[in-house]
Amino acid sequence: MGRVLRLDISGTPTSWLSREEAAVLYVKNLVQWEVGDKSLVIFGGTNRLTGLQSSLEISPVIATRGDTHRRKLVSGFNNRMLFRRDNYHCMYCGGKFSHAELTRDHVVPRAQGGLDIWENVVAACGRCNHFKADRTPEQASMKLLAIPFRPNIFESMYLAQHKVLADQMEYLEKQFSGKRTWKAA
Repeated sequence: MGRVLRLDISGTPTSWLSREEAAVLYVKNLVQWEVGDKSLVIFGGTNRLTGLQSSLEISPVIATRGDTHRRKLVSGFNNRMLFRRDNYHCMYCGGKFSHAELTRDHVVPRAQGGLDIWENVVAACGRCNHFKADRTPEQASMKLLAIPFRPNIFESMYLAQHKVLADQMEYLEKQFSGKRTWKAA
């Protein structure tokens, strides 16, 4: 199992936790409700009297009360998140590429006052990005295949995590905007 998706009590994602961080929340009795099969078991020490080893079962999605200072931890973006948002497709030619073959393209180029924000960047292959250069798609006579958008918190949590389990994906995708189609790892 990868990481555990932490939610606040209302069900809004706040962070991704390691299994150890999740175990602490269980032990402190801060977990209010869970989603998914308890597929992760952490084993503790052995009781000297009984000889039994302690264990703790952890769900892939947990809602907690208490400190949620890490709320909306995923507000910025990086190329990995951008390329995942665009499903590793060039938003000009439509080709599917590896991470190393893609570049960040500013729809309105920075040279023309474009900002480095979700709504102004797309994944582009090197060839298309080079051809477009410091022009808008219209100026370069290129068609943009999808409109860039800012992911909501549920989409951001998906994009920020490399491996998302099926139970986690099922929870997150219920709040996706529908602007892209993504799958669990």
